[in-house]
Amino acid sequence: MPHQVDDSSFDADLARHFAASAATSLPRAPLYAALSAGVSRDPELYRLLLHAPPTQRLPVLLFACVHDLLLEDPHQELARWYPNLTTSPRPPIDRSLMPTFKRFVESHADRLRTLLSTRTTQTNEVGRCAIFLPALGLLADEVGSLGLLDVGASGGLNLLLDRYEYRYGMQDGVVSTVGGPSPVVIDAATTGPVPVPREMPVIAARCGVDQRPIDVTDDDEAHWLEACVWPDQPDRFHRLVAAIGIARETPPELLAGDAVTSLAPAVERVGPSAHPVLTNSWVLNYLTPESRVAYLTELDRIGAQRDLSWLYAEAPALIPELPNGPDPKDPHRTVLSMARWRGGRRTVQHLATCHPHGFWIHWR
Repeated sequence: MPHQVDDSSFDADLARHFAASAATSLPRAPLYAALSAGVSRDPELYRLLLHAPPTQRLPVLLFACVHDLLLEDPHQELARWYPNLTTSPRPPIDRSLMPTFKRFVESHADRLRTLLSTRTTQTNEVGRCAIFLPALGLLADEVGSLGLLDVGASGGLNLLLDRYEYRYGMQDGVVSTVGGPSPVVIDAATTGPVPVPREMPVIAARCGVDQRPIDVTDDDEAHWLEACVWPDQPDRFHRLVAAIGIARETPPELLAGDAVTSLAPAVERVGPSAHPVLTNSWVLNYLTPESRVAYLTELDRIGAQRDLSWLYAEAPALIPELPNGPDPKDPHRTVLSMARWRGGRRTVQHLATCHPHGFWIHWR
């Protein structure tokens, strides 16, 4: 059943969320910035989020639901503003954007309410693999073959990072390439001494954990992953489509469960012959503070029994309970850190700051 919308006390918060989204999304998502600004001024539009569960009342969910409907029928007038759906998109400053958006929303009101009440945002951003690969190379040099375990795996696309091609733009203008050839090509600008591996580390086992895993072999589920990509970024959209194609050939193993109780079963799947490496990327901010503490406690418990490593690309400002580096004073700045358990002892090393989607990496 859709969530009730009779509590007007949320209006001010919802308007502020959309206004903030307009500012933060402008640099790389001018369409969503324009839509966010317009929605923030229209109670009939921003109150649609009251159909969503409280933890999902985010501007990106509303826009993903609209995007989902447009992907289903890209001949709609609104699609003319979407760069991933047309070769010559209309500019976001076009004054007819918001009236067209509102007409589309009103004509799809029933389906939109259903999507808002049943869907959750799912960002399976394969660009983040470029953040993890240098650290995985360091670990492979240390321990040999790896067992990759992604917590918050969504459709498990990041578990297939050794199937992609990477191009790291170095400070001296040289492009360092790893992997490939692949239909998925990931570019990342770098500063600092990024330890780009000479060859792809050996991934001997892989397993993902998610509360609601996405089955990429299911058309509707794959469709939703595509809808969650911002249409302003057609490079990300088409890269995701290519990654889904690879995953459909050899779907990764995914466990349905919460981050804490599923850790031990996931580690067991690695077996004794590979070193388990857990990864998180912009996942832990969705957990409660208590769950984050429990997550680290469980990692310590497992690490007391066998050697393991943990790579996390998260925003320190949003997860103060975990062993973070210095707060960059920007809740959207991502820090890559590595925790190692060796002989039962935990050490933490802060490796880099990076773009949340892997567009750039600054190695410390």
